[in-house]
Amino acid sequence: MSEENIYTFENAEYRKTYWHTCSHVMAQAVKRLWPDTKLAIGPAIENGFYYDFDSEKNFTAEDLEAIEAEMRKICKEKLKLERFELPRAEALELMKDEPYKVELINDLPEDAVISFYKQGDFTDLCAGPHLDSTGRIKGNAIKLTSATGAYWRGDSNRKMLQRIYAVAFPKKEELDAYLAEREEAMKRDHNKLGRELEYFTTVDCIGQGLPILLPKGARTIQTLQRWIEDEEQKRGYLLTKTPLMAKSDLYKISGHWDHYRDGMFILGDPDDESKECFALRPMTCPFQYQAYLNRQRSYRDLPMRFGETSTLFRNEDSGEMHGLIRVRQFTISEGHLVLRPDQLAEEFRGCFELANYCMETLGLKEDCSFRFSQWDPNNTEKYEGTAEQWDHAQGIMKEILDDLGIDYKVGIDEAAFYGPKLDIQIKNVFGKEDTLITIQIDMLLAEKFGMYYIDENGEKALPYIIHRTSMGCYERTLALLIEKYAGALPTWMAPEQVRFLPVTDRAFDYCADMSRKLNLQGYRTEVDYRNEKVGKKLREARLDKVPFMVVVGDRDMENGTVSPTNRVDGDLGAMSFEAFNALLKDVVDNKLKK
Repeated sequence: MSEENIYTFENAEYRKTYWHTCSHVMAQAVKRLWPDTKLAIGPAIENGFYYDFDSEKNFTAEDLEAIEAEMRKICKEKLKLERFELPRAEALELMKDEPYKVELINDLPEDAVISFYKQGDFTDLCAGPHLDSTGRIKGNAIKLTSATGAYWRGDSNRKMLQRIYAVAFPKKEELDAYLAEREEAMKRDHNKLGRELEYFTTVDCIGQGLPILLPKGARTIQTLQRWIEDEEQKRGYLLTKTPLMAKSDLYKISGHWDHYRDGMFILGDPDDESKECFALRPMTCPFQYQAYLNRQRSYRDLPMRFGETSTLFRNEDSGEMHGLIRVRQFTISEGHLVLRPDQLAEEFRGCFELANYCMETLGLKEDCSFRFSQWDPNNTEKYEGTAEQWDHAQGIMKEILDDLGIDYKVGIDEAAFYGPKLDIQIKNVFGKEDTLITIQIDMLLAEKFGMYYIDENGEKALPYIIHRTSMGCYERTLALLIEKYAGALPTWMAPEQVRFLPVTDRAFDYCADMSRKLNLQGYRTEVDYRNEKVGKKLREARLDKVPFMVVVGDRDMENGTVSPTNRVDGDLGAMSFEAFNALLKDVVDNKLKK
């Protein structure tokens, strides 16, 4: 990076420092306006910053405007930021009226440096770094974007605090551009658009993270599921159907009981050994292993590729729930490949090629990035296996990824507890990153389950396992597709592909006949029989994001034609039913982006 860009947002560290300083300015402004407010934490994040407050007052939109105004004043005051350190006893005395800061200090190691930053009459516990003056911040380029609830330290058993999110830029023009992008993102937000288009809904009496897929959403996911299952069958996958729950015994063998128990829904008392305890499955691997273990396997049987459309359950924190992207019950295109060590590179390549094909076909590839998720050797209690086993597995995976030419970033402490993985990451319209697809190498669990095979020498040998998804979570993928296409899903996956619009009731039977013929071929069509003007029917079909709208009048009936309009290509003119049928077949069979 050139020297002149060190103090610009092109430098990620400077951007983080700028936003972190802004969070202190926000906290100072809140304390000035409401002195009894207690401070929690205020970090810089990927797209701005936030601060958590404990206040009797519920912050309103008007309050956010008042905080912004006070922040602008603080910026104009050009307060110098001064760092200082204190011994633990003096630090606790300084923060005695701030209970959350006291807790943070008490949690620091005995030999930790306890540092503070002071700006004018405001002091905050902080490791830094910060800008040297509040005058470095452009006051009119600050925007407080929302106020929401957040549990202290993310623990639902702790107090609910108020979190204010914000963003700031060195120039007002940059803020304006960001807000324009955010406005466009709001229009595409699946949590809003997906409900308006009736893809899904949520109901309080059912619970957070448990969405109801309405007919449109259910039909789209069914279409994706059939496509994925057919693709996997072509590639040699063996379909399984396994239970949604199991006794704790199964999870104890796999290690999930020790490493993932807090994320599981448990049925029964896990501490009462006199009764069976069950848990809803958070993943399918220990279940599919039983299909392998059904009988003795030879080296000639391998690789065995097991695939399943799996419904899973994970006890996510309520604060993490978001539409269809993060839920507590979801369905995934899950698979496990049991293979000989010499087959690992080829089978990994096959998994990646399938994932790549899925991303390209869905139109999401250009939005994806890759992360090589590794263990943290300084946090070994989270993982199974020895350092030697992890070094071996990660070394092999690095060779495979490099050979495939994948441009990846390394993520330390992002691995599964049993092995490293390739995470295919994607961001939603607000820039929040989630995992779309994973491909994991596992050299540990086969031994736990006794998954031996007989090698060419007649000896017992342990296989390697690849855990993978081909498209990932169906609900999350649907959310991303709604955002990607602003609700106008490509014809092949759209819940309604064709809508016939009779100009008068004389065309009802003609439209019904054509709709029936297309439905029998597997297309998804509807007829708008309402007694409305065709212009209104067209407008509403466009609002419903229907790919093909077919207006039918007296002339069409006389000539045996239809007059389709496509969302992308516009009015296609009059054509025979056979010609329209062929056009539709081309668009759907080739999965065109229209």
